[in-house]
Amino acid sequence: MMTDPRKTIAFQGAPGAYSDLACRTTRPEMDTLPCRSFEDTFAAVQDGQAVLAMIPIENSIAGRVADIHHLMPGSELHIIGEHFQRVDHHLLAVKGAKISDITHVYSHIHALNQCRQFLAERGIEPVVSADTAGAAQQIAQSGDKSQAVIASELAGEINGLISLKANIEDSEQNTTRFLIMSKEPIVPHPKAGPCLTSFIFRVRNVPAALFKAMGGFATNGVNMTKLESYMAGHQFVAAQFYADIEGHPEHRSVRLALEELAFFTREVKILGTYPAHPYRLQNNGDDGE
Repeated sequence: MMTDPRKTIAFQGAPGAYSDLACRTTRPEMDTLPCRSFEDTFAAVQDGQAVLAMIPIENSIAGRVADIHHLMPGSELHIIGEHFQRVDHHLLAVKGAKISDITHVYSHIHALNQCRQFLAERGIEPVVSADTAGAAQQIAQSGDKSQAVIASELAGEINGLISLKANIEDSEQNTTRFLIMSKEPIVPHPKAGPCLTSFIFRVRNVPAALFKAMGGFATNGVNMTKLESYMAGHQFVAAQFYADIEGHPEHRSVRLALEELAFFTREVKILGTYPAHPYRLQNNGDDGE
């Protein structure tokens, strides 16, 4: 059955992955399109197979998702929204299995690490897999009652597995932040409500360049919620920065801060301006500008 690209959202991973769950949570009216890699996910939108992409950017326990900061600028896609997905890990197995039967559990390295205490208490041996949903497919096909997988409840439903125990993660604060991206920008009105602006930049190779570039945000009262550096151009001297700030480029304070940033940088590229997710507002107690 062919799906309508205008009603399709792409994600990296197999059906039932947490990215798939995030897609279904935020866009329940859309079909989801699993992709092999992040590059394929971006390409699905660029080529018109999907209208949106759901991209995980960081996890509250594991930190930032590798390679995403390198890939986003080159994708030429625009950030139009964010989503915070609570990660509820389930211990999944084939029908008829019991926890006492389980000797080995398969999952992504991050999922295994996030459930370390649960596994240690039961003497279950962790085995690293490429991803959670893919591991769920393998366990379902094996039919082995001694083997289990850590994945989402959705992965269990899709693959016909049963949940032996829910919420087995060690931390109750396990949350992944996703970015929703599209081919065309969808910029909210400056007065529409709290929003964020994400951008990348490179500082000039002069003393205190980063300090001076950041000064405009402090003096103009613009809150920077994220600032990360990573190597660009395969050179140790060419650090590139990714930043999230509260506010809209048309807000006077943000405009002035970005103007000062541009003076001390080689390039500034805005990746998107989008509404702040309710989770962010509930957890920082600040509604932004």
